[in-house]
Amino acid sequence: MGVEVVVGLWTNSLSLLADAGHMLSDATALVASLVVANIALRPRSPRNTYGYRRAEVLAALLNAALLAVAAVAIVYEAIERFAGPPRIDGSGMLITAVGGLVVNLVAAWVLHRQGGGGLNVRSALFHVLGDAAGSVAAIVAGVIVVATGWRLADPIASLAITLLLIWGVWHLLREATALIMETAPAHVDTLALEQAIRETAGVASVHDLHVWSLSAGDTVLTAHVVLAHGAHGTEVARCVGVVLRERFAITHATIQPESPEAALVPLRTKKERAAASAPTAEAARTGS
Repeated sequence: MGVEVVVGLWTNSLSLLADAGHMLSDATALVASLVVANIALRPRSPRNTYGYRRAEVLAALLNAALLAVAAVAIVYEAIERFAGPPRIDGSGMLITAVGGLVVNLVAAWVLHRQGGGGLNVRSALFHVLGDAAGSVAAIVAGVIVVATGWRLADPIASLAITLLLIWGVWHLLREATALIMETAPAHVDTLALEQAIRETAGVASVHDLHVWSLSAGDTVLTAHVVLAHGAHGTEVARCVGVVLRERFAITHATIQPESPEAALVPLRTKKERAAASAPTAEAARTGS
């Protein structure tokens, strides 16, 4: 990143500076991920009963803001260069972009060797591959400038890199919003999950089913299950927990067993209560 900044200023290459900006945003994202990972290890407290795992939402919002600022700055500079493209040293630009691509491919290979390595490693791999794509765009622009002298290839390549930044902003905002709104995780089929609970031995019905994520990959579930006649509450709760763990990989579940005789009284609005009591009031007035 540092080399691309220096050479980008020396060669007047906006695509190199854009790629360096992309690397800066990704490096910041990875540093934020490391910081958040350490914060998430803190034990829960009387006030933070879930612990600090959702701190990654703050990191995602910060990264999205940085990406957005970088994208706006690159687009603004690209528009100015379309009006009057400056002279560009295509050779230095091309050599530096190739070096950036090699570094990113080596980093991607190291991360790929982890064989998945969890969400943080996969996220890091995604960022590195995005940097590699930015380097490819800068290489293409460098080849065009060296071969044809067409200087507009540089701001066009920088706009292509900006699209990667915008895609990153959208991805981070969508993930952060889903966590804040406690949306069911995308990999969980809530209808299939509810059906599996209903089919568990000893369960007559299920209601108030909620499933959400405290953080990426950390799924939580709560549900009320009405027991079949003769079923034992703790045994049914244990069986439901086994189903959730083995079929849906949900290990943090709270199951509340309820007696089949417990009638559920629905809440009614003030208007509905008044309408229900109207016949009684009318009968009192007529003396019937």
